[in-house]
Amino acid sequence: MSRIDLPRLDLRGAAFPEGGIDRDLLPRAEFDVEAALHAVRPICDDVRHRGTAAVIEYGERFDGVRLDRLRVSEQALRDALAALDPAVRAALEESIRRARLVHGDQRRQDVTTQVVPGGTVTEKWLPVQRVGLYVPGGIAVYPSSVVMNVVPAQEAGVEGIAVASPPQKEFGGSPHPTILAACALLGVTEVYAAGGAQAVAMFAYGTDECRPVNLVTGPGNIYVAAAKRLLKGRIGIDAEAGPTEIAILADDTADPGYVAADLISQAEHDPLAAAVLVTTSPELADAVGKEVEAQVAATRHTDRITAALTGRQSAVVLVDTLDRGLEVVDAYAAEHLEIQTADAAAVAARVRNAGAIFVGPHAPVSLGDYCAGSNHVLPTGGCACHSSGLSVQSFLRGIHVVDYSRQALAEVAHHVVTLADAEDLPAHGAAVTARFAGEVPTP
Repeated sequence: MSRIDLPRLDLRGAAFPEGGIDRDLLPRAEFDVEAALHAVRPICDDVRHRGTAAVIEYGERFDGVRLDRLRVSEQALRDALAALDPAVRAALEESIRRARLVHGDQRRQDVTTQVVPGGTVTEKWLPVQRVGLYVPGGIAVYPSSVVMNVVPAQEAGVEGIAVASPPQKEFGGSPHPTILAACALLGVTEVYAAGGAQAVAMFAYGTDECRPVNLVTGPGNIYVAAAKRLLKGRIGIDAEAGPTEIAILADDTADPGYVAADLISQAEHDPLAAAVLVTTSPELADAVGKEVEAQVAATRHTDRITAALTGRQSAVVLVDTLDRGLEVVDAYAAEHLEIQTADAAAVAARVRNAGAIFVGPHAPVSLGDYCAGSNHVLPTGGCACHSSGLSVQSFLRGIHVVDYSRQALAEVAHHVVTLADAEDLPAHGAAVTARFAGEVPTP
């Protein structure tokens, strides 16, 4: 095997940018969603006009399998669950149990505020009525993504849940049986063998098999992300997920074997996966490099991991102090951020931007992928500086319910009229005075 040299970015001393880090200085995978729009637009338009027939044809073109129908039968779901390895079933059940504990505590309560006597505003939280959950099925199989999408939707109270995952030639055109089994475990019976942009379009426009949805969530490839961007507005979306990424902030107390293993675990996803180590210790960086070489040699997906670790999106970033390191990781805004330093909890408390933070040597990202109870559908590409991961809140809408008595309206009417006049919208004011014989009530 060829030598694996993680790229290095030395930001020690005068090399650290004055005034802070520009995120464009940091390593990142090239993921041009805008450029993919031209490819997905005709696909989405075709699905809009031809429905199921178009989705089936794109499945044949891109996935190599011709289907008679898109919806997976409930019998196939039951059969997949019955055939599931008992150990995998037990692991999925524990993952579901822990996810329900965490997501169940996220449900917001309605709040009523009495603004004045006789005047209240209630913030009422209601789930979207119907969601389409996308589960990838390309390089790897992700039953864990079924759990991470379905559990918060169910805990939010969503009534209609549909899952789409690409058809697999190996399994006669059905999604991977482990994905079907996970759906069955969660009580989801509406599952479609559809992938890529055509699946997102199916959810957005509806077909004779699948009713349209209000919201689409779940990670996917660049074409899934581009379809989400194109159809946003017709549907709500969670995010435009890009390649997965891990950043690790570490000092000389970190175990190089742990750090290497965690970098490799994310690189295993995809050749575009990003693995970034930010450290104050050149000695740790050297030790991690040696560990990476030894551990990658023993992995199954050597080529994929090597491509990710040596790509432009991965690097070892050297800094002088943990304060500088925190500036770097906040600018990077990683999907997954591990803190492997002395007093890791205190350092983690200072982080401002991350999709999820993993504290200390015994909280690897892979724990969060499966069984921490947290959600693994997280913002990528630096979006953690403004966006959150998937949660119960992703499936809820806040509606303000305004309830004012005549007297409460009368007390504030003159302010409403004044502001309406200031904005040159006199009909707004008239809508108030009409309730008082055309006069502004005296406060």
